[in-house]
Amino acid sequence: MNVLVINCGSSSLKYQLINSDSEEVLAKGLCERIGIEGSAIVHQPAGGEKVKTQIDMPNHTKAVQLVIEKLTDPQEGVIASLDEIDAVGHRIVHGGEKFATSVVLDDEVLAAIEQCNDLAPLHNPANLIGINSCKEIMPKVPMVGVFDTAFHQTMPKKAYLYGLPLSYYEKHKVRRYGFHGTSHDFVSKRAAEIMGRDLKELKIIVCHLGNGASVSAVKYGESVDTSMGLTPLEGLIMGTRSGDLDPAIVTFIAEKEGISAEEVISICNKKSGVLGLSDGVSSDFRDLGEAAEAGNQEAETALETYAYRVGKYIGAYAAAMNGVDAIVFTAGVGENNAQARGLIGQYIGFLGTNIDPEKNKKRGEEIILSDADAKVTTMVIPTNEELAIARETVRLMK
Repeated sequence: MNVLVINCGSSSLKYQLINSDSEEVLAKGLCERIGIEGSAIVHQPAGGEKVKTQIDMPNHTKAVQLVIEKLTDPQEGVIASLDEIDAVGHRIVHGGEKFATSVVLDDEVLAAIEQCNDLAPLHNPANLIGINSCKEIMPKVPMVGVFDTAFHQTMPKKAYLYGLPLSYYEKHKVRRYGFHGTSHDFVSKRAAEIMGRDLKELKIIVCHLGNGASVSAVKYGESVDTSMGLTPLEGLIMGTRSGDLDPAIVTFIAEKEGISAEEVISICNKKSGVLGLSDGVSSDFRDLGEAAEAGNQEAETALETYAYRVGKYIGAYAAAMNGVDAIVFTAGVGENNAQARGLIGQYIGFLGTNIDPEKNKKRGEEIILSDADAKVTTMVIPTNEELAIARETVRLMK
């Protein structure tokens, strides 16, 4: 069964074609700058080179058409025709309380997803555009929606409610939702496999550390807490996002700077995090590491503050679960940045992680970082959200 996985943004569309039997990625690519001058598609068949083609993409429907053309191209393609795509799996950021699992997409489901748009105004409308574009091009191909928020719907009320008047939750569903759920689910399951243990008897802390970052507490296979909240702005310090802060800061800065609250929130999303803390050095942790080594104090402070926040969340979730069996690093920073992992390791040694400095130098591969005597198994597991989406799609198709 061939599953086309689509991850649609406001001006981009990432895709992978996966054979579900072998779980091989047959081809992958990216449509960028959709609806913007200079749009292009980057396509890479399995075992082949990336090929970038500058081509006008006025909308997402045109982008989907180009994806199909690339996949079926006699030279660059990997399938003979559209008929060889058996299903499409779509990443959808916010499912609210309506969706606690992946679903087959029909008109009723799409209407329910649209009702969640105000919870994720930058993401959900783009996801829906991608779905509708695929339906237009492939009307007979079944489609599945996999939600970033679904995995965290097992959180108890004590974890997801804010200390606000209950009416805001009852009327407007103001609560913690959490994101990166597909990654947290995939990685926690893989951790149990590596350990040779039953997932339902393990307490696992998953650290999804990328430009966007979140930590989750996975107790016996279910998410019981996570760092992101109503939106992806809460929680850890990230690449450009502030993470946790006193809500009074928003109106304080607005008054002092003579700007609106909306502008402050935009700054919190796009100009804060390690980019802001480093005084504009970079939101890329590789750049920050190089700058810190060269003596840039702001870059060094940004990295140390980031690691401190991650370490605090790990400690909090060990308490929330009354123990922890495994701590897992994943995503771009978690998988590849030994410096960041090392800094975080300074705060979690009390748990008995016993991280081996030599093992910690590895990047981009599955590896157990702890030594044989560790009380808590600490490891790196590369996430694979596209494969997780493909697996969910196949499960629902069957």
